[in-house]
Formats: sequence, C-alpha cells, structure tokens
Amino acid sequence: MSALEPTLLREPPRFSRDTAVHAWIAVKALSDAGDAIWSIALAWTAVQITSPALAGLIVAAGTLPRAVILLFGGVLADRANARHVMMLFNALRVGVLIFVALWVLASPPSVLVLMLAAIAFGACDAFYEPSAATIGRQLVRTSDLPSYSAVMQTATRLGTMGGAAFGGFLVAYAGLSGSASINALTFTFVIAFIAVWLRPRFALPRAERESALRGILHGFTHMKDAPTTRTLVIALSGLNLAVGPAVGIGIALRAFDEGWGASAVGLFEALIGLGAALGAISVARWRPKHEALGGFWALVVQGVGIVLIGVGPAWLAGAGCFVVGLTAGFASVLLGATFAATIDTAYLGRMSSITRLGDDVLMPLAMAAFGALASVTATWVPFVVFGGALMVMMTFPLRNQQFRTMTLRA
Repeated sequence: MSALEPTLLREPPRFSRDTAVHAWIAVKALSDAGDAIWSIALAWTAVQITSPALAGLIVAAGTLPRAVILLFGGVLADRANARHVMMLFNALRVGVLIFVALWVLASPPSVLVLMLAAIAFGACDAFYEPSAATIGRQLVRTSDLPSYSAVMQTATRLGTMGGAAFGGFLVAYAGLSGSASINALTFTFVIAFIAVWLRPRFALPRAERESALRGILHGFTHMKDAPTTRTLVIALSGLNLAVGPAVGIGIALRAFDEGWGASAVGLFEALIGLGAALGAISVARWRPKHEALGGFWALVVQGVGIVLIGVGPAWLAGAGCFVVGLTAGFASVLLGATFAATIDTAYLGRMSSITRLGDDVLMPLAMAAFGALASVTATWVPFVVFGGALMVMMTFPLRNQQFRTMTLRA
C-alpha cells in the first residue's frame, strides 16, 4: 500500500449504489464524446484547407507542448486541489472552443487558428490530466478501484466511439464552428458537475511548497527511493510502445501488402475496440485476486496477439486484433487501479505525468522504428519483434514479489 494513505472525509456508499460516482462516470464519457467530435472536426478541417503533411502537423501540434508541460502539471496535481485545477483548465478549453467557433463564423478557418487551438488544447491537457488521474483515489475505497476503473474505462471508450461516429456527420453539416460549440457545451457541463455535485470522500496529502523544478526533481528522487513504484512507473510508461505502432501503422501496412483493402482496416480497428470494452467490463465480474499479477500476465498474452496480427491469413490477424483489445482493456483496468492504490498519494500526480510522458516522447520513435523495420525486412518481422519485446519486458514486473502477492481487496 502507499506510504501515505488518504484521509477519510466521509464514508462512501457501496460502489454498486454510488450514484454520485456513477453520474461522474457518465459525465466523463459525455466529455470524451465531445473530445472525439472536436478531434474529427479539427482533422477534417485541416485536410480541407492545407496539404496532407501540414494537416498532420496541425493534428499532432498539441503533443509537443503537452510533453513539455506534463511534469509541471504533475507537480500542480500533488500541490493543489484537483477539483479546482480540473475546473480551471476545462474553463480555458471552453474559451478556446468559443474563440474558434466565433472566428470560423466571421471568416474561413486558417492554418494558424487550427494550430493555435491544437497547441492550447495540448497545454490544457498537460495540466488537467495529472489532476484528473488522482480524482478516482479521492472518490472510492481502495478495494473498489478496479471496479471504478473498469466501469470508467468502458464508459469513456463507448463515449469516444459514439462521439467519433457522430462527429463525422456533425462536421459535415455544421462545420468546425458547430463541432467546437458542441464540445464547449460538454466542457461547460463538466465544470458545473464538478463544482456542484462532485465531492471527494478522501483527502490526499499535499506536497510541500517548493519551486516547480524542485518538485519535479523530488518526483524522480521518489522513484529512486521506492523500488516498487519505480518498477510500476517504468512498466506503465512503456506499455503502449509495442502495441501502439502495431495498431497505428502495422494494421494498415498488413492490409495494404495482402490486398485486404481499407474495409479490413476498419474491421480490425472495430475488433480492437470491441475487445477493449469487453476486457474492461469483465474486470467488474471476473476480477483476479492479485490484480497486478493478472494485469501483467494479460500483457504477455497481448504480445502473442501482436504477433498474430502480423502472420497468417486475415481471420488470424482479426483474432490477434481482438486479443490485443481484450487484453488491453483487462490489463489497463487492473494496472491503473494498482497504480492508484500503491503509489504514495503525495506523489500520485507526478508519477501519473511521468507515465504519460513516456508515451508522448517515445511513441514517435517507436512508430518510426516499426516502419523502418517493415521497410527493410518482411512486413511480419516488426510484429514478431515488437510482440516478443513486450513479452520479454513483462518478465521484469512478473518477477517482482510484491506484485505477485499484492491484492487490493479489503
């Protein structure tokens, strides 16, 4: 368990009857649907007004500022009130969206406006996400964290899928202005819910007042002094580096080489989404006794799924996609709950920002490496290399005695 446990403010009800938390999960899913609507509108508008290369740069523009600011967002999360931080940066997002909507109504969208909007969203994410990562720890008991994570992840995946499906129709009929306006409404509703209804049941210890750079340094020092935390943060930081390239670029390469067509890519992506939703919700009904152990073993199976995508006929690749989604949903719930329950709560925001930083900084390199390997060898080779690397990497946390015996049950 964590070195500093949260302080009980008021006893939460049973998770199955916790209407306040259920309402928060629904509101978060609605917000994610709005995000998907905005993302599709941004990408569609970008490809309409500029070249494909510049459109890709616009869509990815938020990644760099997020990577630069994330560690500062983690320090803020460990020092400030999470609800206040979430409300502030949601309000800034609303301001950006209203600005974009009004600008587009007055004149055609420009590359500069889209670029600035993407950068502003990336900066807001960098401050918002570390604080949002601590809110579950303030709402439910430690023993309820896996159930909370399972329902939350399922709801947000469904919200994102629904928003993406609706976003294409909305941008076609209402344009960027309409999509930005809808997303502004969802963020406004989130702010109202947090301000009026969302009340923490547990108080997290606050980090001491110090400079931001010193706070970041103390975060890395804490990893050095806490071996279990270090193993967990490193493992979670690298989880997507194997599956991300295989799904993001590998599926398209495989479908192109085999002549399966674009429809196969859509089907494979749908199988991943379906598997992820089923994997996440299954934790609420079939939760292993040792959550971390179950999560890391699921990722060993995910490595097998990555290999299956790259070899054999289309039905075997489809099966591999379903396995990848299923294990991703199952493992992310269990390991996310383990992370929230075991990290010293005075460092939870900073550790969360470090794990997200791994994706932002290393994922482009992993994508490039996957593509380069596929270009100089056969297409199946990077699938086997990346899937095998994930299986090998999981041996380190699986050998950790604390993860093998740890349980979050009361």
